[in-house]
Amino acid sequence: MLKKIYSIILLCSVAGFILGACASDQPTSSDKEQREESVPNEVQQNEITDEDAKEEKESAKKENEKQEKEFNFEKPESVRGLYVTGHSAGDEKFNRLIELIGNTDLNAMVIDIKDDFGNITYEPDKKSPFASFGKPYIKDPKKMLKVLEEHNIYPIARVVVFKDSVLADENPELSFRNGKEVWRNGRDEAFVNPFQKDVWEHNLTIAKEAAEMGFAEIQFDYVRFPEGFENKADDLSYDKGDYGNKENQEEGRVQAITDFVTYAKEELEPYDVDISVDVFGYTVTVPSAGGIGQDIVTIGEQIDVLSSMIYPSHWGDGNLDVAKPDLDPYQLIHNYVVKEKEKFLQMDTPPISRPWIQDFTASWLGSGNYKKYGKEEVEAQIRALNEAGVNEFLLWNASNNYTENVDYTPELDEEVVKKVKKEDKELKKEIEQKEKEKNDIERKDDEEKASDTTEEENETEKGED
Repeated sequence: MLKKIYSIILLCSVAGFILGACASDQPTSSDKEQREESVPNEVQQNEITDEDAKEEKESAKKENEKQEKEFNFEKPESVRGLYVTGHSAGDEKFNRLIELIGNTDLNAMVIDIKDDFGNITYEPDKKSPFASFGKPYIKDPKKMLKVLEEHNIYPIARVVVFKDSVLADENPELSFRNGKEVWRNGRDEAFVNPFQKDVWEHNLTIAKEAAEMGFAEIQFDYVRFPEGFENKADDLSYDKGDYGNKENQEEGRVQAITDFVTYAKEELEPYDVDISVDVFGYTVTVPSAGGIGQDIVTIGEQIDVLSSMIYPSHWGDGNLDVAKPDLDPYQLIHNYVVKEKEKFLQMDTPPISRPWIQDFTASWLGSGNYKKYGKEEVEAQIRALNEAGVNEFLLWNASNNYTENVDYTPELDEEVVKKVKKEDKELKKEIEQKEKEKNDIERKDDEEKASDTTEEENETEKGED
């Protein structure tokens, strides 16, 4: 704006000078005026015009975006959502889920737009390069979003990224190969290669279409290499792309996943959507999960929301100091949040924490290792989150059959809340102290290296003398 004002003043000065010079036929009286006169008037006018045009263009763009925005979803103060498959979003179950949300304190849906197999859950335009990936699960996505808008339900588009059997089978060169065949895990699922930029673009194009469609948030799931990849990496053939020069393979995988998330955030910036990423819960317990490429700190700093999958059934006996995690959902979740806070305090710009919690029964764990999950168990997980200061969550049930009569904003124990807040302050001081000690050590090492370098240079100079 200042530049524009200065330009106008300059134009007026020059115009005044030229009129004066024409009337008196006298030369300029100062070096400054001579310099201003040497700049053609039409050039200055063009500068102003260009500046005005740029502002008008930006203003028009914003106005068009406002007018073209078909849906207006207001983000809840605290997102409390549930998972919805493409099938459920496209059949009669959708109405039952709408009713469930309407009768409770739930307020969001995470809906499959690209599912666990790699299918797009609606049929894109026939001219779309992804037309062959479409399935008619959701008959009319715009109509579905309109219903969500009418019921004040916040829509999140779930895009499964690197677990993708469809793309792997169609383009084996984008996957991991065992000999000539596409490699599959024990569940007959194929993954595509996170090192490949073409895979990034495939998923981001789908995400952009979801954003253009009207979704308020894009959630990326399976943003990782296959489980246990570190044990099979050397036996598979695949292109490492720009990451082939990394000596440490785990660092290369972490870098690739972090780079994808960073790039996704940048590419989706113009669409005015939040970006969330799902990660394994155990990533809070290790410095970095290099096997699958997930570093919760480097990922978390790039996004708006981090959704860690913290289902009690997914932890082994003794994990997080809980003997049988599935039998003690409250304690498991409480202990998880303590670990997560340690990671968040290491981030310069931490995201919102919105974990996935369990609304299913893990009978596969065997007798004595699991319990039937219902109202009490779901509420215990939510209460553990809320008392620890985490106010958002997502419910997972693969079949979308959620427990009835759950209080999604359960009453909290205020004494526990006070205790947690006190512990949070102590944890923050502890992390800050560790960071200070780490910086002091690094500074001391740098000073010693600089001193050694100076001594070597002095010795060299003496030798030359």
